[in-house]
Amino acid sequence: MNFISAKDAERISAAITDAERATSGEIVAVVAEQSSRYQHIPFMWAALLALIIPWPLIHFTWMNVQWIFLIQLLVFLALLVLAWPAKVRMALVPKSIANANARRRASEQFLAQNLHTTTGRTGVLIFVSTAEQRVEIIADSGIDAKVPKGTWQNIVDDFTREIGEGRAVDGFVHAIERIGRHLAQHFPPGSRDPNELSDHLIVLRN
Repeated sequence: MNFISAKDAERISAAITDAERATSGEIVAVVAEQSSRYQHIPFMWAALLALIIPWPLIHFTWMNVQWIFLIQLLVFLALLVLAWPAKVRMALVPKSIANANARRRASEQFLAQNLHTTTGRTGVLIFVSTAEQRVEIIADSGIDAKVPKGTWQNIVDDFTREIGEGRAVDGFVHAIERIGRHLAQHFPPGSRDPNELSDHLIVLRN
């Protein structure tokens, strides 16, 4: 998913406004460039490979230990430089770590955007981490208790599929519409129905 444009952000914000007209619940959408800078990753891989370098030199050559140490240091520095660019760095991140960071950032945003403070605990967060290519949906207890198990994951799976097909904004809008229908079913508009949270797409740039 390419990073969001101003026009795309307006379309997503409008979808949230439309969805919330039929419910007292709240939907917040957040897009982050990445969930972590992963600056430790180049150091980790460079150190790991540099630790391997001395063993064949020790066992199969008569090389002076000072030269072996120098080669090891140069290999470490060369690998660090090669692995430092953002795209290379991201490619070296284990998928489990990338997924865990996206989940952590989504949980942080759920609290940061005050979704846990909505009346009736009806807040739902849609979080997209671009670098990790990860979608997370977090629903507060009020709405989560009322929908069938697997509902949010089904929406995530369809959203992710649309991102893979190059229709990221369509996927965002469809996810918002589906979440809105669940909220409308269980939490229709009341006589007093303030819009507690912003409808605007929140974009986090690192």
